[in-house]
Amino acid sequence: MVKLPGSGIAPLTAHFGCQQPTNADSLPGMELSVTLLEPQKRAELFGPSDRYLRQIRDALAVRVQARNALVRVSGEPGDVAKAAAVIERLQQLLQRRESLDDQTVEAVIAEADRPPVTHDADAIPVFAPDPVLPKTDGQRQYLRAILEKDLVLCLGPAGTGKTYLAVAVAVHLLKTARTKRIVLVRPAVEAGERLGFLPGDLQQKVNPYLRPLFDAMHDMMTFDQLKRFMVNDVIEVIPLAYMRGRTLSSAVVILDEAQNTTPGQMLMFLTRLGHHSKMVVTGDDSQVDLEPDQPSGLIDAVGRLRGCRDVRILRLKEIDIVRHRLVQDIVARYAVRPARAAQEPPASDNSREPEATEETQPE
Repeated sequence: MVKLPGSGIAPLTAHFGCQQPTNADSLPGMELSVTLLEPQKRAELFGPSDRYLRQIRDALAVRVQARNALVRVSGEPGDVAKAAAVIERLQQLLQRRESLDDQTVEAVIAEADRPPVTHDADAIPVFAPDPVLPKTDGQRQYLRAILEKDLVLCLGPAGTGKTYLAVAVAVHLLKTARTKRIVLVRPAVEAGERLGFLPGDLQQKVNPYLRPLFDAMHDMMTFDQLKRFMVNDVIEVIPLAYMRGRTLSSAVVILDEAQNTTPGQMLMFLTRLGHHSKMVVTGDDSQVDLEPDQPSGLIDAVGRLRGCRDVRILRLKEIDIVRHRLVQDIVARYAVRPARAAQEPPASDNSREPEATEETQPE
């Protein structure tokens, strides 16, 4: 790594995702200088071998130069402003801690690179101090659909917030006393739910499969609140296999990973809906783990329920992915058909491809 005098990273051209590096001469000439508040903490701010500055450079497509107590950032005006804000925020964090790590830097970059939210009315208050905010138009329509309809089916790739936002609405309705309980459901074991083959009691068997739901809950309330709600059966997290025979009234019921249900299991689940309840069914129909000859209950339900009253079917797309920016590129690359298949006309199968954000019409 070539360094400038005074120690700092070389002004290498930034690139991100799967794109090719941009020619350095093509970057605009806007430049901002950020003064280090504590120059003695240069090493902690820049990271080992200037790794944190390189993270900023690569993620935001800017050029970065460090010399003495100044960090110069150049590139597109919007990207330069974001990079400068990241450096300022990291300096603030270093005033309260001894060092940074890759995860902290990535989180600060993601926060700075997040599109501004212009509709405060779409904020979802939860028990945590900060509300949950939709980050894309698709997510905004998804939240509104859950609030308006009794049954919502949402399909989309990993990272689009299908489960997280559904849990957020459920917690919001619980907080505002518009529902009495939350039931979170997931196929406990892909392709068969063979719980008996797993070691331990029921809780130990299903915990690995329900962990994503617990993680979402932990972001929206304290551990003590979650524990108290679960002890009092206000919040229930159960495998799909244990839903048979129940009727759930005055509840928000969320079925996660629904692509791994069979049509029979999906019918069993949907018929659990009681009075004054909502159901949200989420899944990624590109990641079905069932046997090849076994149809997916999610795909089957989409075909059967389109046009039903009080049912909304929508699809979140790659643009709605809010995880690491590379996830969008990965999903897009895996969605591309092989070259031979791309030369063939696409098969017509309306039941497998619900239109994005299409609201169903009454029968």
